[in-house]
Order: sequence, then C-alpha cells, then structure tokens
Amino acid sequence: MNQDLMQRGKAIKLAVFDVDGVLTDGRLYFLEDGSEFKTFNTLDGQGIKMLMASGVTTAIISGRKTPVVERRAKNLGIPHLFQGREDKLVVLDGLLAELNLSYEQVAYLGDDLPDLPVIRRVGLGMAVHNAAPFVRQHAHGVTQARGGEGAAREFCELIMQAQDTLDAANANYL
Repeated sequence: MNQDLMQRGKAIKLAVFDVDGVLTDGRLYFLEDGSEFKTFNTLDGQGIKMLMASGVTTAIISGRKTPVVERRAKNLGIPHLFQGREDKLVVLDGLLAELNLSYEQVAYLGDDLPDLPVIRRVGLGMAVHNAAPFVRQHAHGVTQARGGEGAAREFCELIMQAQDTLDAANANYL
C-alpha cells in the first residue's frame, strides 16, 4: 500500500463522496415519466457503514439533486447530504466549520472536474479508476476499482487500514 496514502489516511475524521461516477457507474437513467434511477454497489454501501462504525463521519456532496440519493444516504445512515451543489468547496467549508475540522482531516473521492478543487485541497483527495484523466493526475491516489464498482469500498478500507481499524471492522462479521 502506498505509504503517502497511508500517512494521509491516519488523520481522516470526515470522508466525503461524490455520487455520479463514484457511488454509481456515472450513467443517468431517465424514465418516460421524467423520473430517474441509479444503481448503487452493495460493497460500497457496506464499506461506508464499516467506515462510520470505525468513527469516521461521512458526507455526500453532489452536483445533481435526486430523491434516489436522499434515500440511499438515509439507508446507509450518512449524516451529511448536500445535493444540487456544484460549489463543493464552499459546501465543504461550511461543513468543516460545523464539525470543527480542518482540511487535513478530510478524505474526498471524486471523478470529474467539479470535484477537483476539493480533491486538491483536502488531506486525502482520491479519484476513482475511471475518473477524468486530469482529475486522476491531480489526485493523491487513484482507486483500482471503477466508480460504482467498489471504488468507495476500496477508499473506505484504505482509510480504515491507515487508522488500523480494518481488522476490527472485519472481525465484527466473524
């Protein structure tokens, strides 16, 4: 495991996720009635639950707004949800003030240009494997998995491994 990522992961108190292309495969599905649906990976959901159980707070900041994401966040118990916000760094500034945290204590997983200001500013800014090349180039690290296919799980496990809580999280299921 990359030592720089491990070092950065030790300080993380807040993990923030983009949705489209990170928690989903990035495709948008629109039905004839105008509604939309998304598919989420259960491995990612379990990873987020394990990360929260290890003591790391979680948040979603998404440029799009949809009831499906609200339902998913509620189902996973993600306490901080911000939708319809392209100004992700401004949103994060407010959340950090509310939680009394610094940028160095934040990990962020994204995939495209609206995520880049946050990825470049936080303590651990990562991109999914299939992120835009410019975003991958400026991230601290890139997941092996693609968005919507276990990338969030990998990100969560990296943080838990850095904080030496992954074995305990897995042991809860033995």
